[in-house]
Amino acid sequence: MKKVTLATIKSFMKRELKCKNLYTKQLSTFDGMVDMVTDRDDEFTKVELKELNLENRNNLGIRGVWFVGHSGDGFEDYADDNYIGYKIYNCCGSFIVAFKK
Repeated sequence: MKKVTLATIKSFMKRELKCKNLYTKQLSTFDGMVDMVTDRDDEFTKVELKELNLENRNNLGIRGVWFVGHSGDGFEDYADDNYIGYKIYNCCGSFIVAFKK
């Protein structure tokens, strides 16, 4: 099986955004009030962008997405009954980018 990298995730997001079938779900976020990552109970939301903002390498212009870079991001395949994509986790939290089946 091929190793998932940041380039894999960006390519996936660009392709699904072009098809207007890109969704995100925040699983956890950094909370400055308690100085740690806390869980969230969000639903999948459709990304309503025309194109990724590749100049902003931390979030690509998408709300709820945050990459730290420098090998600080972890990637896993994700699939459930309705979505297929990737789970991304780092010191800022975790989220899923996926397309709807």
